[in-house]
Amino acid sequence: MKVAIAGAGAVGRSIARELLRSGHDIMLLERQLDHIDRDSVPDAIWVHADACELQLLEDAGLQDYEVVIAATGDDKANLVHSLLAKTEFGVRRVVARVNDPRNEWLFDESWGVDVAVSTPRLLASLVEEAVTVGDLVRLMTLRQGQANLVELTLPPDTTLAGKPVRTLTLPRDTALVTILRGGRVIVPQPDDPFEGDDELLFVASSQAEEELRVLLARHGTVPPAAPAPGLTPSQDAEY
Repeated sequence: MKVAIAGAGAVGRSIARELLRSGHDIMLLERQLDHIDRDSVPDAIWVHADACELQLLEDAGLQDYEVVIAATGDDKANLVHSLLAKTEFGVRRVVARVNDPRNEWLFDESWGVDVAVSTPRLLASLVEEAVTVGDLVRLMTLRQGQANLVELTLPPDTTLAGKPVRTLTLPRDTALVTILRGGRVIVPQPDDPFEGDDELLFVASSQAEEELRVLLARHGTVPPAAPAPGLTPSQDAEY
């Protein structure tokens, strides 16, 4: 694929190197001249341009790219670049970096974003997943928030131990996709039994996630959900 990356800082350059190793064609857009280091990613096309300037993006040929990644350290710039890529250039897939998790609610299809990646939230989720037993942890948001990948590590003394998968009647729009057991990845079958310390990976719609939490709480695996914070995202966001 032809992939354009806005922002040639450490994050943008790292993404470029990974995609180049996979055989993709890469263009790096960088606003600050002193950040342009062609030797750091010699196989990429480097363009000195502001990712929010329409004419400069036209000159760079953004319309010829299939994927755009807004990877600057400025959430405002990432939103504007995503919107221009989608609405002015018809880019098929737009991925945007979220620097401040409080701004995550803005990164949706109304701003041209197909996939939002919040590094702080992702790292926090991975830490929680590594240390939390018996609680439902959201690992990733899919399809602009329509579904989530969530994980639960069963306690060693779980009441589900020995029971087959078919006994767990999941909410609508929820699927148990994988059981991680030791070094094994198990595609769950109806008669497969649960065991203590199993890691369960679910894909659930946003509406079904709370139902899943309630269901698992009935089996003594998940504590009740904490009350929602008082501030709404729109009140708390910074631009």
